[in-house]
Amino acid sequence: MNFRVVSKTWSNQGRARVGTLTLPGLSISVETPCLLLSTRKGLPHFLSPDLLSALPTPDSNLLAVSPLHFVKAIPTETISKIGGLHPMLGLQEYGFAAVPRDSIVALPDTTSTNKKGASFETSFGRLLINPVEYMKMIDSLKPNWWVSLADEVPIGVSEKRHKISVDRTLRWLDECITLSKTDGAAFGAIVGGCFVEERKRCAAEVVKRNVFGYWIGGFGLGENVDDHLHLLDTICGILPEEKPRQLSGLGSPEEVLQGVAAGIDLLDATYVYHLTLEGQALTFPVSSTHENGKEHISNNHLGDFGGDLTKINLRAMVYWKDVSPIVDGCSCYTCRNHTRAYLHHLLNVHEMLAQILLEIHNTHHYLGFFRAIREAIKKGTFKDFHQKFAVSMDQNLAPAVVDAARVL
Repeated sequence: MNFRVVSKTWSNQGRARVGTLTLPGLSISVETPCLLLSTRKGLPHFLSPDLLSALPTPDSNLLAVSPLHFVKAIPTETISKIGGLHPMLGLQEYGFAAVPRDSIVALPDTTSTNKKGASFETSFGRLLINPVEYMKMIDSLKPNWWVSLADEVPIGVSEKRHKISVDRTLRWLDECITLSKTDGAAFGAIVGGCFVEERKRCAAEVVKRNVFGYWIGGFGLGENVDDHLHLLDTICGILPEEKPRQLSGLGSPEEVLQGVAAGIDLLDATYVYHLTLEGQALTFPVSSTHENGKEHISNNHLGDFGGDLTKINLRAMVYWKDVSPIVDGCSCYTCRNHTRAYLHHLLNVHEMLAQILLEIHNTHHYLGFFRAIREAIKKGTFKDFHQKFAVSMDQNLAPAVVDAARVL
């Protein structure tokens, strides 16, 4: 596994950078910053393996998976005999990143975590996972890289508890490295909540370990959105530039831009999953270069009924007779073949095809957003890109509120 930074912004433009991630056995390299697709047992939530080809490559070739999904499912010994995730799922050309939490069915449970292991709330009950059990899962799954076990603590607990969290996470990192028998690269977990000194202490200690990259956890657990950039900037300022940084728990467009501005390379988030489940379709303007080399800019009206500034709610009756695609000019399979009216119908009769088509569009659209971010960094215009995006959201807030008031 190899990572190198190929382009970065000047000091007055922040720490945003473009890199390339090359995985052993794969014939492609993936550019960063990039999105790791959220999965359930290794596959996107509503897509079967044959539908993955509907997504743009190589942008969609990195998948985030939680080892906890396989607890009480396929025994680790059986997965080992199969050869791990890649042959089991038939996805030899995809890269897998193993992360303990996934913010859907493997949520950190702080109250039950103790010195023996980390506790998680899952769909089959509460689980206490210690480093030995965790690394047994990792060794059987054989991901391309894995994140060490972490004690993630939500906002609202004492600084003393966060100090304990950092101590445990560092101890578990050492144990995981010692226990590892897999060829997958190790990412050291960094926690500490909103306490800057604990974040700095954890980052400084993880840097001393023999790890390939860094995973920044503890976000998306109730903290103030305004604290994100300062915390991420502080953490990334301590980390070596030549190693990749991965972030979990944040996934909205503005959160992505905050992470990229601080120097984040990889983001695993459940944002697309939640949108799809709710019948929402991404529509915010994205500028990107598609396979045919043409420039595409969506011209969707941000203040449209049934939505907000970044997306539309296709369950809304306003789309009952709307024969336009989700986004004019979008090259995804859904927009090329189906209309808003058809998707509205599928959602309201509870057809599973609705989520399949929506996940294809939402994933395609969000990958385009990441592609636009990389292009802005290469051109040295990322700071302007970030500012213009934020301004466009603010400028369209008033019309959207007026539209909502009229509906009421």
